[in-house]
Amino acid sequence: MRLGHASGRWHHGRFGAPRGDAHPEGRQVSYDALVIGAGANGLVTAHYLARAGKHVLVVEQRHAADPSADIGWVPDVVIRDLGLARAGLRIEQPDPWITVPLAGGRGGGGTLELSRDIGRSVEAIRHISPSDAAKWPEFCNRMRTLAGVLERLYLVPPPDIESTDARELARIAGLGLYVRRRGKQTVIDLARILPMSITELLDDWFESDVLKGLLGALGIWHLKQGPRAGGTAFNFLHHHAGSPAGVFRPPRSNVTQALSALPGVEVRHGERANVLAPNGRATGVVLEKSGEEILAPLVVSSADPRSTLQPVAIELDPEFGRAVDNIKARGVVARGTLTLESTPAYSTLCIAPSLDYLEHAYDDAKYGRDSATPYVEVQKTDGRLELHVQYVPYTDGAANVQRHQALQLRVAQVLGAQPSQVKLHSPDEEELQHGSTEGHLYHGELTLDQILFMRPVPGWSRYRTPIEGLYLCGSGTHPGGGIPGAAGRNAAREML
Repeated sequence: MRLGHASGRWHHGRFGAPRGDAHPEGRQVSYDALVIGAGANGLVTAHYLARAGKHVLVVEQRHAADPSADIGWVPDVVIRDLGLARAGLRIEQPDPWITVPLAGGRGGGGTLELSRDIGRSVEAIRHISPSDAAKWPEFCNRMRTLAGVLERLYLVPPPDIESTDARELARIAGLGLYVRRRGKQTVIDLARILPMSITELLDDWFESDVLKGLLGALGIWHLKQGPRAGGTAFNFLHHHAGSPAGVFRPPRSNVTQALSALPGVEVRHGERANVLAPNGRATGVVLEKSGEEILAPLVVSSADPRSTLQPVAIELDPEFGRAVDNIKARGVVARGTLTLESTPAYSTLCIAPSLDYLEHAYDDAKYGRDSATPYVEVQKTDGRLELHVQYVPYTDGAANVQRHQALQLRVAQVLGAQPSQVKLHSPDEEELQHGSTEGHLYHGELTLDQILFMRPVPGWSRYRTPIEGLYLCGSGTHPGGGIPGAAGRNAAREML
C-alpha cells in the first residue's frame, strides 16, 4: 500500500508506483523517523524528535521553502526550546501595523493608520468616529484576553472528550479553572462570541464602516464564508493569537529559514515521497524519482490530511474515509506580488472598506466566480510587496488564461496599479505548485466544525491516524494554520 503526501490531490494521479525508470527494488536506507514536508511544522517536529535522540530525515518536494507561508504567531516555547533566536529568527513588528484608504465622508479622504500603541490608534480613530475611539481600548483588551485563552489551548493537544484518564480530566479541569480565573466577563465572552459572526461582533462595538471592514477582513481570512457567517468571530480571534492588544493582523517571520539553519536534522529537497504502509503499518517512504525506499518505524506527514490519507481512507474505515473526504479546504485566496517603482511607506495596505463590501465579494465566490470587487491586502516584507486577494475560488483546473488576466486587471484597478505590476497565483496554481489540497494554505478551513478535537476529523484529532506508525503534524491538525510550529511541537510530544 502506498499513500500520498502533499504533492497534490489523489485524482491528479500523483500517488501510486514511482515514475519513470524507478523500481521498488532500489537502494534502501533507514532512519528512526521520517518527516514529509520541510515547512515550519514539519521542521519543528523533526527537531523535537532529533533532540530526543532520534535519527531524522525530512523529505521536501520543493527546492526551497515558501516564505509567504510564515505568517502567524510562533509560540515562545518553540523559539526557546529550539534556540530559534540564535538561529536568526526575525519577527516583523511594523508600526503602524495597517493602513486603510478613506474615501471622503467624515474622514475627508486620506488614510486611517492603526498603531501598535493603543493610545495613538485612539487618536487616529477619533477623526472618523469619536464614539469608536472611546471604545477601542476596551475592545482591544477584551479580544486580547480571549485570544490568550486560545493560546493556552493551542500549546497542548486537543482535549480527549472520551478519555476517563485522571491526567486528561485534570488537564481539562485546569483549562476551565484558567478561564474562570480570567473573570466572569471572560466566561460570558467566550460562550457568546466564539459562535458569532464577525459582523455581529463588530456591530456590537463600532459604527465606522472602515474600522469594521479592516477588522472584519481578519474574520474571513482563508474562509469560503462571508463576514455574516457564524464562527467567523472565532476565526478573527484565532488569527489574533500571539499578537499584542490592539494589533489585529498576524505577524510575519522567517521561521522556516531559521529552522532550516538548525543542525541535527537531515533534509532532502526536490524529492516527492509516498508513504509505504503494508498491512496497515507505515514502514517508510518511497521516492518517486529514484524509486529509493527509505525505511523508518515512524513516519510523520506535515502535508494536508486529505492528500495524505484520501487514497486509502475508505479501505481502512468507511466512516473515517467519508470524514476525510468531507474536510473543507476550499481555497479562495490568490497570492502573489505587486511591483511598484518605489517602496511604499505602509507595512500593510488593506482594501476592505466595509463589512458589506466583504459580503458582496463573497457573493461571487458562492457561485464559483472570482470577486468582482475583491478584498485585497498588500503586505511589505523583506523588500517584497506580497498580495492576499480574496475571494478567488478553486476551480479544479477549470480556470483559463482569460480568467486569470481578468482577475489581475480587477486587482490592479482596486490598487490603482497597472495589470503588468500584479502577479498572482490562484488556488489551482497553489495546489499544483505547493501540493495543498484545493490550494488552501492552512490545509483546512478554521470553521467551528473543524477545530480542537474535530481537526482534522472527529476521533483522530491527536496527530495519529488509523495507519500504525503514521502521524500528522501539519496545519490540518490542531491548532490549525497561522501558528507556525504549534502543531509540530504538539505532534512530537504525542509521539515521544
